[in-house]
Amino acid sequence: MTEAVLEALAEGLSEGALSNDSAELSAARADRSGKIADGMPIAVVHAQSVEDVQHVMRVAHAHGIPVVPRGAGTGLAGAAIAGSNSISLSLLRMNRMLEVNAADQLAVVEPGILNATLNEQLEPHGFWWAPDPASRAISTVGGNIATNAGGLLCAKYGVTREAVLGLDVVLPNGELLHLGHRTVKGVTGYDLAALMIGSEGTLGVVVGATLKLRPLVPGELWTIGAEFPDEQAAAEACAAVTAARIRPAVMELIGSVGIQLLASYTRTTLQGAFVLLQTDDNDGEQTAKAAAEVLERFGAKVELTNDLERSAHLAEARRQMMPAMEAAGNVLVEDVAVPRSRMAEMFAFCNDVGQRYGVTVSTVAHAGDGNLHPAFVFDEAEPTEAVWRAADEIFTKAIDLGGTLTGEHGVGTLKSRWLRDELGDAQYELQRRIKAAFDPAGIMNPGKVFGE
Repeated sequence: MTEAVLEALAEGLSEGALSNDSAELSAARADRSGKIADGMPIAVVHAQSVEDVQHVMRVAHAHGIPVVPRGAGTGLAGAAIAGSNSISLSLLRMNRMLEVNAADQLAVVEPGILNATLNEQLEPHGFWWAPDPASRAISTVGGNIATNAGGLLCAKYGVTREAVLGLDVVLPNGELLHLGHRTVKGVTGYDLAALMIGSEGTLGVVVGATLKLRPLVPGELWTIGAEFPDEQAAAEACAAVTAARIRPAVMELIGSVGIQLLASYTRTTLQGAFVLLQTDDNDGEQTAKAAAEVLERFGAKVELTNDLERSAHLAEARRQMMPAMEAAGNVLVEDVAVPRSRMAEMFAFCNDVGQRYGVTVSTVAHAGDGNLHPAFVFDEAEPTEAVWRAADEIFTKAIDLGGTLTGEHGVGTLKSRWLRDELGDAQYELQRRIKAAFDPAGIMNPGKVFGE
């Protein structure tokens, strides 16, 4: 059947779109989660148009072949990995900005455009798009939509779902839907565009997005770099900033284990735990000074600056965390969120789990919204049983604290076994029925999210 599928694909695709190169097939089996799919996909398709995507889905639907949508492969939950008897459908070549509408403050883009590239192209128009994952230089807008990504700025400016007006989606049978609106408001029927955001490629393939833009922020950028003796004090200080109704644009926390890894990777002299806080807009200086006072009350050594070069240097400490961990070994990056008032407790628990199981757990957090990223660093090719036992305790603790399994990375393959624990039986089964309504043949990214 493989040859028949390949022949059918080749008949309707753009020139150069179809590949069965062994290196490309192998690369499609993995993303940055460290998870590698069993077996090899039969083909990688580099879609160049909506019609290419529709053709792939029609062929796959006719032959019952699974399709795994993929962007830049920067995901951290194993949602875009393609295994045996599947098609890896790459949207990376669909990377154009199709329209900027200043009057309506929106842009229409293809899914393969990178975050950083999009904002570079928007800047001359006086706009920007708010989602800001740490991987913004290499992550795609389509990937942001697939996982409902957040990033460093989401505490003030929201996650991806709040920055999307409409989506163009190809269903598993090849039908093209236009979801959402170009208007700011729209409540006609169920909000299928919002449902698609965060669906991790299990319902359809996003081939276009109408994005809600923001005018470039006025005023100066003010940056705080705050060193704390430990992450307990740092987390309590961040929670206190929020409780004081101070709303920074960025508030990130690097725990003590992460600082040690960072010191091995860079020339940083940071010690203990580190908080990066940035404020913007016309009240940026006032907000930054108010935040600095709170941080100092919790024992922080605070540096406050509006120098752009120094600000970029301080911010780089946070953005270098992933490379620093990867330099130390293989990395499993996890993603839980808890109420902001429980962050200190969650940090302490992550440290305790690492000590009890003898594994390296480096925890950083989007401290402005309680989203922690406990990362396991290990020497083995795959996470050990000790790593998974430690992860299990962290996931369970996050739920017990009133939190969630994932704030922005998604469920993918890595967290599917814990999904029912958070949702409960009734909601879990309802979500499975929603999946079946979109994908009755079960060909859209099977095995992801629900693990079946």
